[in-house]
Amino acid sequence: MKYIKLYLLLALIIVSCKTVQETTETVKIETPSVVDTREIQGGMWLPSLLEGVNETEMQQLGSKLTAKDIYDVNNSSLKDAIVHFNGGCTSEIISPNGLLLTNHHCGYGAIQSHSSVDHDYLKDGFWAMSYEEELANPNMSVTFIKRIDDVTSEVFEGVTNEMDEASKMKLINQNILKVNKAAQKETWQDSNIKSFYDGNQYILFVTEKYTDVRLVGAPPSAIGKFGADTDNWMWPRHTGDFSMFRIYADANNKPADYSKENVPYKPNHYLPISLDGVAEKDFTLVFGFPGRTNEYLPAVGVDQIVNVLNPAKIEVRENALKIVDTYMRKDPAIKIKYASKFASIANYWKKWIGENQGIEKSNAIQKKRDLETEFSNIVAEKDLVGYSTLLADFETLYKEIESVSLARDYWVEVAYRNVELLNITFSAYQLEQAYLRGGEEAFEGRREAVLNSYESKFKNYSAEVDKPVFEKLVALYAQKSPKNYSPSNLQGVNFKELANEIYSNSKLTTLEEAQEMLTGSAEEVIKKLNEDKAYEFGKEFHTIFYNKIEPKFQQLNMELAAVQKKYMKALMEVFPNKRFFPDANSTLRVTYGQVRGYEPKDGIYYNTTTYLKGVMEKYVPGDYEFDVPQKLQDLYKAKDYGQYAENGKMPVCFIGTNHTTGGNSGSPAIDAYGNLIGLNFDRVWEGTMSDMNYDPDICRNIMVDIRYVLFIVDKYAGAKRLIEEMTLVHPKQ
Repeated sequence: MKYIKLYLLLALIIVSCKTVQETTETVKIETPSVVDTREIQGGMWLPSLLEGVNETEMQQLGSKLTAKDIYDVNNSSLKDAIVHFNGGCTSEIISPNGLLLTNHHCGYGAIQSHSSVDHDYLKDGFWAMSYEEELANPNMSVTFIKRIDDVTSEVFEGVTNEMDEASKMKLINQNILKVNKAAQKETWQDSNIKSFYDGNQYILFVTEKYTDVRLVGAPPSAIGKFGADTDNWMWPRHTGDFSMFRIYADANNKPADYSKENVPYKPNHYLPISLDGVAEKDFTLVFGFPGRTNEYLPAVGVDQIVNVLNPAKIEVRENALKIVDTYMRKDPAIKIKYASKFASIANYWKKWIGENQGIEKSNAIQKKRDLETEFSNIVAEKDLVGYSTLLADFETLYKEIESVSLARDYWVEVAYRNVELLNITFSAYQLEQAYLRGGEEAFEGRREAVLNSYESKFKNYSAEVDKPVFEKLVALYAQKSPKNYSPSNLQGVNFKELANEIYSNSKLTTLEEAQEMLTGSAEEVIKKLNEDKAYEFGKEFHTIFYNKIEPKFQQLNMELAAVQKKYMKALMEVFPNKRFFPDANSTLRVTYGQVRGYEPKDGIYYNTTTYLKGVMEKYVPGDYEFDVPQKLQDLYKAKDYGQYAENGKMPVCFIGTNHTTGGNSGSPAIDAYGNLIGLNFDRVWEGTMSDMNYDPDICRNIMVDIRYVLFIVDKYAGAKRLIEEMTLVHPKQ
C-alpha cells in the first residue's frame, strides 16, 4: 500500500511538472517587472471564460494553472471536483471514492437530523469508521456542472428595442423554455439557463444531480462552530468549520436514489491536498457557487441601502435580539428553542452593520459618483444619446421607490420575520386567500401545507418571548414605517395593552389551538380565523402588503431593472478597458486572489493566520460559544500535531483577498498548482460590503486551513481511514 501511494505521489509530481512546462510553452505572458496586484483582484468569473485576460491575471498573482486546468469540457479539470451542495453551499471532492468536504454549518441540518439524546452528534461529533456506518440523508442532493454554453443570441431571438419591458420579458422567457428544452444532454442530466450582466447575457448550464449523499464525519460544535455568534464575521477566527459527506452512485457511476447496492462515486477529478500551508502573497483560487451580489448599482442606489434601508432593518433586529437574548440567558429551555433563530437573526444584523461601515470606510458612494461623472462626460463627448438619461432615470426611480421599499422592509422584518405570531397569521391569511381565489380544492391543498408549517414553527415557539417582541416591534413599525403604507389599526394604540389583549385571547399562540382553528370546512375555518384577535390584527398588515406595497414595489422594481440592464450594457461600452465580472447568481464561479493581512483601523494590522494557541486563549469552560473539548486541550498541551504542524504550531484559519459571498460557504481554497489548501466559510466584518463594493484593501475571506481539518480528522477523531483515501502532497517542496 505504501509503495502504491509513493507511486501515485511521484506520478502526481510528474503531472504537475508537465502541466507547468506545458503552460510555459503554450501561454505567452509578458509580465511587467512590478505588478499592482490590487488592480487584478476581486470579481467572480465564469470558469468557461477564463482564457485570455483572466488567465494572465491569475498567473501574475502566482498561479501555475491554465484556463483549461480549471475548466475543460473534454478532459478532467478542477471544475469536475466542485459540487453545489444541497442547493445552498459549495463542496469539493477530495478522494477517488467520492469523499466530500464542506462547512460544518452547511451540513448542520443533516448532523442535527441524525442526533438524539443518546447520540448527540452536534455536541460530540460523528465519525463513520467504515462505509457501512455512513449515514443516509433522504432530502439531500449535490449537483455537478458538466457544461456551460452561451445562449444569449437564442434567448434574444425576436426581441426588439421597440417592445415594452413586459413584452420583452415574456418573449425572453418563452425563448428560455425553448432553448432549455432543445439543449443537448444525457437522459440523466438536467439543464437550466441564468441571466448575467443584469439580463444582457444568458448562459446555459448542463448539470448532474446525485441524491444518495451520506454523512461521513463532523467535529463537535465546540470545534465546528467555535466562536459562534460572537466571532461571526470577525477576524481573528479560530473555527474548524467543516464536515464530510460521500456521494454514492449506481454500478455505472450514474445518479441513483438511495440503495444499499449503491457504491462510492468515482469522480473525473478530485483535489489533492497540500501539506505545505500558506504564506503572505501566496496565490489562492476559490471555486464555488456564490449567491447574490449587486456590484453595479448606481451611487443613489447604494446610498439608499446604506442610509435608509439598512438602518431600519438593523434597528428592528437589534430590538428583537435584545429581548430574545434576555429570555435566553434566564431560561435554558428557551435558550435551546431560540438558539438557531437567534443566530439567524443576528447573522444579517451584524452583516448589515459591517456592510455600512465598510461602505463608509472605503468611500464607496463617492467613488461611484466619480465614476458616474466620468461616464456622463464620455457619453456627452461621444454623443451617446441612448445613454444620456440613465443616471437621471435612476435618481427619479430610486426617489419614487424609497418609501415603498422602506415599507416593504418593515413588513418583512416585523410582520414576517421577527414577530412570530404575525408570521403565523400570515400563513393563515394565505390560506384564506387560497380559498377566495381557488375555492375548496385550493383551500384543502393549502391547509395541509399550513398545518405542516405550524408543527415546525410551534416546536421552537414561546408566546412569553414573542409578546414583548410584538409590543416593541409593532410600536416601532407604527412610528417609523411610511404612513401611506401603514395599517390603520396602528393609530392611537397603547401597544402594551394591545399585546396583552392579543396574547391573552388569541388561539394562534399554541399548536393545539391553532390546529383546532384550522379544523372544519373552509367556511368554518375562515369564520373562526376572522374572529381571532391576532388574525384580525395581522390581516390588515398582510392585506396592505399584498394589495398596496408589493404591487407598487414590483412595478417600480421592474422599471429599475430595465434601467439597470441598460446601464450595465452602457458601462461595458463606455469603459471598454475596465474589468466587469457578472454579479453572483448561484452559478459556478472562480475568484482569485492572494493570502494577505489587512489594516481594519489606524494602528491595527491583522496577520494572515491564526493558530490553536488562539483557541486556548479564547477558551471559556462550559461556555456554549468558547468551550473546548478536553481531547483538543490534551493534544494542544502535548503539542501532538502529527505532520500537520507549522514550526511547532497548529494553524487553524487564514485570510485572503478572494471575492466571496453567501453560497461560497464550503468552497475550496486552491493553491497555485491546483491543490486544496483551505475551506472558505466567512468574510471579515469590514469587508461584508463586498456584495456592493469590493475593495482589496479591506475585503478578506476567511478559510479553515486544510491542515487543521486533517489534524482534527486524524489526531482528534482517529478517523485515519479517511486520511488514507486522500492524496497528500508537498507542492512547495
